[in-house]
Amino acid sequence: MVPSASSVTEPATGAGVPNEAAGAAAGRQEDPAARARAALEAARRRTTLLTDSVTEEDLVAQHSPLMSPLVWDLAHIGNQEELWLVREAGGRPGIRPDLDSVYDAFQTPRKDRPALPLLGPAEARAYVAEVRAQTLEVLAAADTSPDHPERLLAGGFVFGMLAQHEAQHDETMLATHQLRRGPAVLHAPAPPPAPADAASLPAEVLVPGGPFTMGTSSEPWALDNELPAHQVEVAPFWLDTVPVTNARYQEFIAAGGYSDPQWWTPEGWRHVQDAGLQAPLFWSRDGDAWVRRRFGTVEPVPADEPVLHVCWYEADAYARWAGRRLPTEAEWEKAARHDPATGRSRRYPWGDADPGPEHANLGQRHLQPAPAGSYPAGAAPSGARQLIGDVWEWTASDFSPYPGFAAFPYKEYSDVFFGPDYKVLRGGAFGVDPVACRGTFRNWDYPIRRQIFAGFRTARDVTASENTGSAEHTEGAGNAGGAA
Repeated sequence: MVPSASSVTEPATGAGVPNEAAGAAAGRQEDPAARARAALEAARRRTTLLTDSVTEEDLVAQHSPLMSPLVWDLAHIGNQEELWLVREAGGRPGIRPDLDSVYDAFQTPRKDRPALPLLGPAEARAYVAEVRAQTLEVLAAADTSPDHPERLLAGGFVFGMLAQHEAQHDETMLATHQLRRGPAVLHAPAPPPAPADAASLPAEVLVPGGPFTMGTSSEPWALDNELPAHQVEVAPFWLDTVPVTNARYQEFIAAGGYSDPQWWTPEGWRHVQDAGLQAPLFWSRDGDAWVRRRFGTVEPVPADEPVLHVCWYEADAYARWAGRRLPTEAEWEKAARHDPATGRSRRYPWGDADPGPEHANLGQRHLQPAPAGSYPAGAAPSGARQLIGDVWEWTASDFSPYPGFAAFPYKEYSDVFFGPDYKVLRGGAFGVDPVACRGTFRNWDYPIRRQIFAGFRTARDVTASENTGSAEHTEGAGNAGGAA
């Protein structure tokens, strides 16, 4: 989910939590001001692409009651930047304080935003440009040293916070583009084909049991719900090597998965019936084959891609049908970050370096997930691939605070969403910017949501008869989510 702003890093409260801070130091190597400026500029380039690629009619239209008009997102990005970077960080007078209530995400639900006195396309573009000019002046003069006594400025956090905020809204606008009807206006190359070893990967990998460090107390731009670092004990478990593919999910459909209540929670079964679910969102039948609509293009559903646009109830039902379950959030993070050789939690599955194109499918570089088994350079120590990028992955966990959580700079980023109404997603999708994606990053949404770029992988417990010393499981795929 994309709330209206972000929050700041917790001081290093991870005393007694082993080996967490070493990896996060990699996020401090670059000058904080230079890193912040690069992140802000990258987000703005994408915002411009997403808003300039459509007509003014499309820009002001509401393409779904689930989403704001694109022009609202555009001006909201500017308003949040004005609030935090021009006024708060820069101590400057407001540019358009009269817009604060119009673009307050908590004051007006998305479905009602078209009725607000919104800025028109030309006014919105002029406004965000004026705000950005002042932001860069403030950044040039700011002290962003990591040891700055003001938490918002330390390490340039407030600037990184707003870069992440804009990147999150870019992802939201990309989802609006997917919901939009009409010819394709966004274009990107297809992901590379799967590597040669993809078809021979084991269906699942073993993640060893024991303690690991979850969350962070030292990642410079981490948000409040990622904090603080704390030790968690996880029993050994098996995890799908790759996300569940379209081919595997079609087996669930063909087996009558949507018509058999035994696979669904009571709430999920009610939702299937009320919403008339029969397949992932944007799928339809073309004779005996499945096709999908993707950013204005209708095409066959690729068998080897991770399934996309399924809600939590669908993911949970598939896992039950397959004789498996969804991983918990702690299990997912241990699989993604824990290095058994050192006992340390990495920033990313592959290590501490920021994501590169060899590691993961991020940043709207492609407009679809890569084939299952891609990005071997981004594999985790567990052997699991594509834990970062391609599709958000539903977990079994409700969105809850970590022990020692403290809301900052305000409650509405995370605190008001904690509880059983929201399920946690991990890993990031192809439309997620690297600045807003890391091994500790937490996303959350209602279990009915399907317009988001979400898929899943499944897990299972280790049985008493299995040798838990093995690094991998190499039996046949069965109903697991291996590359098909």
